[in-house]
Amino acid sequence: MKKKLISLAVAAGLSFASSLVAADSISAISTPDAPAAIGPYSQAIKAGNTLYLSGQIALDPKSGQMSGTTIEDQTKRVLDNLAAVLAANGMTPANVVSTTVYLRDLNDFAAMNKIYGTVFTGTAPARATIQAAKIPRDALVEISAIAVR
Repeated sequence: MKKKLISLAVAAGLSFASSLVAADSISAISTPDAPAAIGPYSQAIKAGNTLYLSGQIALDPKSGQMSGTTIEDQTKRVLDNLAAVLAANGMTPANVVSTTVYLRDLNDFAAMNKIYGTVFTGTAPARATIQAAKIPRDALVEISAIAVR
């Protein structure tokens, strides 16, 4: 029994060590096809084979203005913005393994989910959805994601 526990601990340690990413392999990903960051953050950070995408709201990348007044329109714009950042790293929504969805009103869940489901087909990513008291620019929805190559 003791030998098995030691073997498990060593295997877990090796697994953890192999998941660490050297600082020199971390880089910012940016594209003009998604809204520029409106603060001190990156559109996405690539660390090894993993891409961490900052939350996107329904900003039009060309005008910098909010796009759409309905949850459906804003969700579509948000997902288009995320797709643009993914494409800048040679990825697609199929690479997304996890999302976090922030809704101004959780009553909008079904309408958001309908649009969300048109983008994440096949194996859907893990997801957390929460109601947020306030989202930047009074957006109705914000979505962040993690993707893996």
